[in-house]
Amino acid sequence: MRIGIEAQRLFRRKKHGMEVVTLELIKHLQNIDPVNEYVVFVKDDEDADCVRGEVNFEIRKTPVFSYPYWEQLYLPKIAKEAHLDLLHCTSNTAPVFYKSPMVLTLHDIIYLENVSFAGNTYQNFGNLYRKFIVPKVIRQCDQIITVSEFEKSHMVRTLGLPEEKVQVVYNAMNKSFQIIQDQAILSIVIQKYALPDQFILFFGNTAPKKNTHRVLEAYARYCLDHDNPLPLVITDCTQEYIEQLFKKLPLKEKSKIWQYIQVLDHIPFHELPSFYNLATLFLYPSLRESFGMPIIEAMACGTPVITSNTSSMPEVAGGAALLVSPEKVEDIKEGIERVLQDEVLRQKMIAKGLARATEFSWEKTAQQVLQIYKQCVA
Repeated sequence: MRIGIEAQRLFRRKKHGMEVVTLELIKHLQNIDPVNEYVVFVKDDEDADCVRGEVNFEIRKTPVFSYPYWEQLYLPKIAKEAHLDLLHCTSNTAPVFYKSPMVLTLHDIIYLENVSFAGNTYQNFGNLYRKFIVPKVIRQCDQIITVSEFEKSHMVRTLGLPEEKVQVVYNAMNKSFQIIQDQAILSIVIQKYALPDQFILFFGNTAPKKNTHRVLEAYARYCLDHDNPLPLVITDCTQEYIEQLFKKLPLKEKSKIWQYIQVLDHIPFHELPSFYNLATLFLYPSLRESFGMPIIEAMACGTPVITSNTSSMPEVAGGAALLVSPEKVEDIKEGIERVLQDEVLRQKMIAKGLARATEFSWEKTAQQVLQIYKQCVA
């Protein structure tokens, strides 16, 4: 087979979940498949060394165009010139007028449920673009891959797709996510970011679904009820954004809480395992996820996880996390207190989390995707 993989944003420096999934898929297909030929289509960008070509893997760098033009006009042209047996589009959308065999990874259809303009301009445009493209392109795909049983059932119900057209392939985590025994590695990260000895970790985000404002309020209420609260380390956010949310909190005496909050910008991928290892607790009470890779990443590092009782998160957590209602501030706050005050519960969560994380692997993911390729071409 000659397989094309759309990986438009793979080389950007700050990778999001979809780019991480695509990168891991490509690397593990390289490991398991020396037979078939692959052409990876990617826009040239800063991180061009994140994946290398192999004998049967061509990394084809393309000019930098706007996302819609690149996907809808340029990609079909270069895919046709590459004489592919199959094109795999990896990031929720695909060229509407591409007529050859095609697989689409549709991570979620959140943007079809409700287009919110509470995010930034980039997020809002992306949601509108997907809302327009996805209903048109799913009919011409030979197979659709999604990342959880929850998301599959939601797609079948919402889009009227036949069940056999949607296959679930779980995400996984990089092997670097594990318990780190070398204290020197951890010490470097502690000193670089001036991290406290113990802390609660949360990945902040301007996307409304990440629930940052409720997490901030829940943490503030926890602080007000305890004399020596654990600090909260928020990453992937600007200081200005968190300060704006903090000012809007409906609480008195909140000024003394700010001293316990540390805000960091983007953390390089290779440092994330250290952050998980150092954290006493990882918060992930998102409003909506199609999978939620940070859940299993934290578990693999021996960190107890609080996540949501909605969408795919209970499925991914597999009984190894403490589930809370993401829309109830008091529920999140009580979850924090339970895990921090009950050491027996905390140790059980760590043990269950480590066991749960072993059930996910990128090798398994790549094998399943390769089988889908073979089915479509056959």
